[in-house]
Amino acid sequence: MKLFGQSLRATIFLMIVCGIFYPMAVTAVGKTLFSRQANGTLIHAKDGQIIGSALIAQGFHDPKYFHPRPSAAMTPDGSAAQPYDAAFSSASNLGPDNSAQIKAATDAASAYRLENHLPPSTAVPIDAVTASGSGLDPDISLLNAYLQAPRIAESRHMTPEEVKALIREKITRPQLGFLGTSRVNVLELNLALDKRHETTKDNRP
Repeated sequence: MKLFGQSLRATIFLMIVCGIFYPMAVTAVGKTLFSRQANGTLIHAKDGQIIGSALIAQGFHDPKYFHPRPSAAMTPDGSAAQPYDAAFSSASNLGPDNSAQIKAATDAASAYRLENHLPPSTAVPIDAVTASGSGLDPDISLLNAYLQAPRIAESRHMTPEEVKALIREKITRPQLGFLGTSRVNVLELNLALDKRHETTKDNRP
């Protein structure tokens, strides 16, 4: 009976500490020191409206925007595709030698060359034809971004160099100089494009 009482008191103590005080302390520290990250790294429009998160890809398809990586997000039972839906984050679970994966990547590469007016011999970046593990990767490689630049420049009546200059402004370097690769966030880059386009229009005589 004594052992039971000790176990019960220990259980209650740990429930209070680990289930109440520890989560409250971690939340308080996060909200105080890392407010933006703790709130989902949200991006707001000029009027304060939330337009997305820097951590979650959105399905841009208009030729005047940079396009994200493909998304393999599906409903839990795999019955329906839900690309770029954070509620259904998932990977395709197909290996690199799977025939369906090879066909999907080949078709995506052909579509990528077509929409970006690239010759058939152009090597397509791997992130342009394959989904990430989450299906929600918000970033694309620099090569992917630069290959899309001429299409965007044509759609927005800009020069390719102007679009490439925006890419260079938005580059995220590897963490600590060696973790990961240089990349750009698609949503932030597209917002910069819209802002630049509005500024250009406002300055026209």
